[in-house]
Amino acid sequence: MRRLLPLLLIALSACALPARAGTLADVEVYDRSSGAMLPLYRHEGRLYVAGEPRHEYELRIRNHSGGRLLAVGSIDGVNVLSGETAAPDQDGYVLDGYGSLAIAGWRKSLQRVAAFYFTALPDSYAARTGRPDDVGVIGMALFRERAPCCMQIEELSRDARPRAAPVPAPSAEAGSAAKAAPEAMDRLGTGHGRSEYSAAYETTFERNSAVPDELISIFYDSRRKLIAQGIIAEPRLAQRSPNPFPNGFVPDP
Repeated sequence: MRRLLPLLLIALSACALPARAGTLADVEVYDRSSGAMLPLYRHEGRLYVAGEPRHEYELRIRNHSGGRLLAVGSIDGVNVLSGETAAPDQDGYVLDGYGSLAIAGWRKSLQRVAAFYFTALPDSYAARTGRPDDVGVIGMALFRERAPCCMQIEELSRDARPRAAPVPAPSAEAGSAAKAAPEAMDRLGTGHGRSEYSAAYETTFERNSAVPDELISIFYDSRRKLIAQGIIAEPRLAQRSPNPFPNGFVPDP
């Protein structure tokens, strides 16, 4: 089964502890436009981040274990590698032991991706391809690798590996067919952005189990919407206490 392994691994900052989600691996959301890691907010057992419309972002993952991990990534219910409606048993990215990677866009080929960016729901890739129902959530299914002693027969008999299937570009027709409730139309989604270089190559990976060893979900929306839902505390202006003696003499008006 085909897996992709990025050629360049990105070192992650060790100081952004509040922004991480996950135990087997850290998952972070990095705002590429502002150059900041987005903080996570916990609310009723869920994790949330606040996105800024039109800002590009990427998912950063760091493996805590010494063994390889398979990370099957999903945004808005769509597999970030293949463009399929997401399921945990699909293809994903492979992290080396204690390795890290950054996923900056929808994979178009082994050399290029279409950048992720926060946008209004109707402009999201999922809505423009007729799948608006799951807009607003990032998912990562993590799998440990089977022990080498159990893989010898499979390695010897494995056929040629298939090539990566590019994510189809969204069409205007698909976008016009997407339906959503009026109150949901101002939700934030993820767009299919500019093309950029991001090299990867194919490798093989045998899962230790058909069930993910860890499943991480991060919900997102605009800061305004998250404040309105009570997920982020509304900022309050600091009130200055009046001073009965602010000056020693009476100034001219």
